[in-house]
Amino acid sequence: MSIFLELIAVSRAEEILSDIAPRMEEEPIPLQDAYRRVLSQSITADDDIPGFTRTVVDGYALRAADTVGAAEAMPAMLTITGRVGMGDGDAGSVQPGECRYVPTGAIIPEGADAVAMIEYAEESGDDVLVYRAVAEGENLTLRGDDFRNGDVVLAAGRRLSSRDLGVLGALGVTTVPVRRKPVLGIISTGNELISPDQIPGPGEIRDVNTYLCRGYAEERGAVPCIYGIIADERRPLEEAIRQAVAECDLVCISGGSSKGERDMCAAILADLGTVHAHGIALAPGKPTIIGTIGDVPVLGLPGHPASAYVVLVALGDVLIAAMTGGTVERTTVPARCAAPVPSARGREDYVRVRLEGHDAYPLFGKSGLTNTLIESTGLLRVPDGREGYEKGAEVEVILW
Repeated sequence: MSIFLELIAVSRAEEILSDIAPRMEEEPIPLQDAYRRVLSQSITADDDIPGFTRTVVDGYALRAADTVGAAEAMPAMLTITGRVGMGDGDAGSVQPGECRYVPTGAIIPEGADAVAMIEYAEESGDDVLVYRAVAEGENLTLRGDDFRNGDVVLAAGRRLSSRDLGVLGALGVTTVPVRRKPVLGIISTGNELISPDQIPGPGEIRDVNTYLCRGYAEERGAVPCIYGIIADERRPLEEAIRQAVAECDLVCISGGSSKGERDMCAAILADLGTVHAHGIALAPGKPTIIGTIGDVPVLGLPGHPASAYVVLVALGDVLIAAMTGGTVERTTVPARCAAPVPSARGREDYVRVRLEGHDAYPLFGKSGLTNTLIESTGLLRVPDGREGYEKGAEVEVILW
């Protein structure tokens, strides 16, 4: 008989996490603070961008028809009627046979429909000789070329990049509607754990998962809240869980998920709330627990660091994305298996791999060790319907 209550597929675990995820409230924040935040509302343009037709080169604004047939041997001759300065709101106008000098980015005079580059023109007194014909619209950015009034520019659920912030500035958006960052409570359990500043004695190990989970939370746009090392005893563990649930939006408990004699995490969750899953067809990460206390999701992670991190990537990403209204963001690259990758049908494997050029080398270190976390480039996902990959198989690698 399996020591787990019931193994569920990763896809079912993802559905459960999406169902139990509480949606973070909307909060308005200044534009300068919006980097990597998730939009709670779509942003639309409330005007044409740019709001005027402008030149993309230094040159002479004119009517394209006046340059038909212009060449080195027979330039078009136009009368220059003035110069447009950067920031001028009124650039005047040009009539047939006239032109005005315009610097890059300046507004175009009324009547002009093209710009002759300064490299192909020459001033001679009050005249300008144009040595190359230009087409209508040449060297211009037209009003609304970037965005039209009413266009959806950035959709709700988008995690804002530095490029997005620049676009928001162009749109005149100074207060940005985003989802509040979820607060992630982090509890590490185990009588064997000591803090990193201590020297381990026989049977003791330094706490890894607190810092692993903390870094993960910050990478994913959450606010970590540390509750420290909790002994494998019912009363202190239950007190820590109660406090974390009261203060946080989601809680991760590392260790205490295997159904051993002293592993009581699932029992406490069942007493305080609901255990939705205890055991997932995921390797590493089989003993993972998914629960809720009130409306707060609780993830029971394996104690082994590599297993815990794989579960965070495979399932924690789904939960945080659902809470913030965003999407799971994963960067993948194509690669070729440099060695066979075995897997058992019916479970989803996440194999740590090291990329060397196009080749992906699997790292089969034990989940209790941390060296593969720094030696690997990312993860190779083996779907539950496959029995692994042969050497030379073309695959996708999820980058860390």
